[in-house]
Amino acid sequence: MQRRSLLLAGLAARPALAQGTAQTASPWPQRPVRILVGFPPGGLTDVLARVLVARFGEHFGQPCVVENRTGASGIIAAEAVAKSTDGHTLLLVHPTAVAIAPVFSKRLPFEAETAFAPVSGLALQPHVLLVKADAPWRDVAALVADAKARPEAITFASSGVGSVQHIQAEQFCAATATRMTHVPYRGSAPTMTDLAAGSVDWVIDGTGISAPLVEAGRLRVLATANPRRLARYPDTPTLVEAGIQGVLPGSWFGLAGPAAMPAPVVQALNAAVQAAMATPDMQRALANASAEGMAGTPEAFRAFIQGQLADLRALAARVSITME
Repeated sequence: MQRRSLLLAGLAARPALAQGTAQTASPWPQRPVRILVGFPPGGLTDVLARVLVARFGEHFGQPCVVENRTGASGIIAAEAVAKSTDGHTLLLVHPTAVAIAPVFSKRLPFEAETAFAPVSGLALQPHVLLVKADAPWRDVAALVADAKARPEAITFASSGVGSVQHIQAEQFCAATATRMTHVPYRGSAPTMTDLAAGSVDWVIDGTGISAPLVEAGRLRVLATANPRRLARYPDTPTLVEAGIQGVLPGSWFGLAGPAAMPAPVVQALNAAVQAAMATPDMQRALANASAEGMAGTPEAFRAFIQGQLADLRALAARVSITME
């Protein structure tokens, strides 16, 4: 409580972000806070936001709500936050809108590197490379060797053009100097169904969505894109251990506000995020999704996003992906 009082006292000494004209300096927040989520309820993006709003309400003494503003792979929600001027609208960040689309979309309605004030990273959901349980490849090396012997004959699925899964698969192909055929789907659920049925050959996707089929013996994990082996699959090597570098580890999430959000507000939100990450509710949400916490400073999250953009621009120089 004392820390909160000191934070708000510091904020009171600086102007608040206002709509249209500057207002008299006063503590933040002055009104309910919204966290915009670019995806429907139920996914990890939404779950993380709902844990945060509960803790933010207690931390700041103002109502905090989640608003699911879906569409365009999260770009609609990101645009709304980038252009907001009320000082009380935040974005639950997903890589599609702030890292992938800025590189592969020709009509993005905001400049990703300057439109947001990063607050903190939140979580990383590791992805794994999966094949059907009776597929002929027992390891990544066998899959790569077959792909080199039969260019474009082997298929990989994704949750759609420009999705994290698509980008990871293209990075995998680029890193292994192989040519394979992309089969886009509308989400991970149909991808898993068709992979288990043998309609496509492999996919990189989340542990949460794939674990039931792995445990049922219908899918097999060849490797994890995470830089460390996963507790769920301790005997499964990483792609790096298999000699494959440069593949995104999985989907990542964070919190940001519009670029004009004052630094004291960003710091106050960062402190609230750190407190929320330690709660049992957040730890339970991460464990249920096989995700890892990645909270840190605003500067660290900004550097992380810039690193992602650099990696994706390098990929764009090698493959043709267009998000429309």
